[in-house]
Amino acid sequence: MKMHFCIPVSQQRPDALGGRYVLYSVYLDGFLFCKVRYSQLHRWDEQLRRVFGNCLPPFPPKYYLAMTTAMAEERRDQLERYLQNVTADPRVTRSDVFTEFLTLVQLHTLNIAIQNVELAVFLPDGRSIKVEGLTSDTAERVLEVMAHKLGLQPDLVGYFGLFLIRCFPEGKLSVVKKLADFELPYTSLQSSEMENCKIGLRKWYLDPALDSMLMDCRAAGDLLYMQAVQDIEKEWMKPTQAQREELKALQKKENQTKFLELSQEVRHYGYVQLDPCICNHPEPGCGAQLSIGNNEISCCITLPNGQIQDIAFQMSRVKRWQVTFLGTLLDTDGPQRTLNQNLELRFQYSEDSCQQWFVIYTKQAFFLSSCLKKMISERMAKLTERSPEMQIEVPEQGRSKKHPNQPSQQKVYFNFLRKGKMKRSEGDYVWDTLMEEGL
Repeated sequence: MKMHFCIPVSQQRPDALGGRYVLYSVYLDGFLFCKVRYSQLHRWDEQLRRVFGNCLPPFPPKYYLAMTTAMAEERRDQLERYLQNVTADPRVTRSDVFTEFLTLVQLHTLNIAIQNVELAVFLPDGRSIKVEGLTSDTAERVLEVMAHKLGLQPDLVGYFGLFLIRCFPEGKLSVVKKLADFELPYTSLQSSEMENCKIGLRKWYLDPALDSMLMDCRAAGDLLYMQAVQDIEKEWMKPTQAQREELKALQKKENQTKFLELSQEVRHYGYVQLDPCICNHPEPGCGAQLSIGNNEISCCITLPNGQIQDIAFQMSRVKRWQVTFLGTLLDTDGPQRTLNQNLELRFQYSEDSCQQWFVIYTKQAFFLSSCLKKMISERMAKLTERSPEMQIEVPEQGRSKKHPNQPSQQKVYFNFLRKGKMKRSEGDYVWDTLMEEGL
């Protein structure tokens, strides 16, 4: 699937020969990923073509004369589409030439040298594991080291991921984003403008039935147990009073197997809960608490009069969704700028032959979109098992080995659109996701 890459802003800079060049600010999932020149991307494309040939998307052509404003805008748009399309091919994203270039530009953007470093990766129970490595270690590499330290079977690593997590003094936590395999955890921490952020290990699937794939591994079971305990403590799961008392008794007896069996019966087990946000349903300005998992978007909505209303949107009825950046982005020379301050995610929902758009205003719109893509991917895996004749490849991100929850076919299309004209400092930016009928 296409990743949330965009180039909303660029800057003209003087070069050493007295001329000028354009520096493009590349964002991934709403966060500054790197700043690169056209010439750097052009050389990278040439390296990729030596490996993959002409199956790559077209790269924007060189201009030998001075560019007009319209030409510069066209090139920025073409570079953006190139990044979105080239990262949709899993063969490319798993290659060394792909990862090595993105590693260097991430480090260069923040002026970070390759050197030894100790990275703390936090488990759901609050403990941290020290990972000794380099500043250039990718999330995939750090996750592999973590799996080895914990005794996690190599074929189960793909069920887990590294996340940028923000912790609050009152004990609450917020999942900021899932780190892509080629992202550098060290630079992600250094570039984050948010306070109290850390790298955390969590499972990365939203179908609770996939637990059965992990239960024969003691380390995997331990991680599932830690996360279930944490989710209850953070009130992401909603046990009844009777379930809560029984779970406490099982936890006191350290009976992890029975604890997980009962946890699977609890409402919102295995779901991801977002921070409180605003939605437009059933009327504008309603407060909302979203939980995503098990092929649904569960919304606890607070109406303006204080009444509470629970609504569940089934993913099988979601036809498309859009992430839109609303407002102004002023590029600076600072270490980090995010797009996450003025975001909305809207999705088209079909029910009783009627289609309606629902709008959610949340700083976690990109992470919400990633969760929706994950549920679609898992749904397609099940359909593929039942219908092996499906032959459409899923461009699953990452370079790790294929796992049962990572399907090999897909019928989901991601289109990244601009809403009107996107100027350097203002405008609405839209990422549009369209699903084919029948999913």
